[in-house]
Formats: sequence, structure tokens, C-alpha cells
Amino acid sequence: MALYEYRCDTDGTFDIHRPIGTAPESVACAACGATSRRVISAPMVMTSNRSAWSAAIAHAEKSRYEPEVVSSLPSAGPGRRITTAQMTPALRSLPRP
Repeated sequence: MALYEYRCDTDGTFDIHRPIGTAPESVACAACGATSRRVISAPMVMTSNRSAWSAAIAHAEKSRYEPEVVSSLPSAGPGRRITTAQMTPALRSLPRP
């Protein structure tokens, strides 16, 4: 279910829950019954921890100019094995670490 915002000229804005893609352009206001038009608002992507969001953006910006250097494969956890690509003629010509 998505949350859609509507604006009534008399009573202001209100929200309606509808399945994604099924919101009409206008609905009746719950308070006065007047026709209310749908308002396109910003998505709520930053409702969680704002500092975590800022840290992710900062990390992405830093990696643009200073990518992390990896010297080995990451661990898959205890008892799990990481599968690697088979050595083909195309892969053999690549530099080895």
C-alpha cells in the first residue's frame, strides 16, 4: 500500500492509503466533501536514521575519487565457500595480484 497526498482548498492536505498505481487524480475531502486534487510530494526515503543516510552518501562520494583497494576475497562466513570463476583463456591474460 502506498500513501497518497491530496489537498483540499478548505481543509488543507490529507493522506489516503491505496495500492500502488491506483490513486485517482481527485477524491472527495473527508471533512467537507469538496473535490481535492492529488499533490505530488517528495518520496519518504529519508524517514529512517538521517546520520546513516548521510554516511552512505559520504562513502559513495569518497569512493568516486578514492576507491577501496581489495587484496583478498571477502569472507562468506563460517562453513560457506565463495565460488570463483573458472580459469579460461580470457581470464588467464588478466594480471594476477
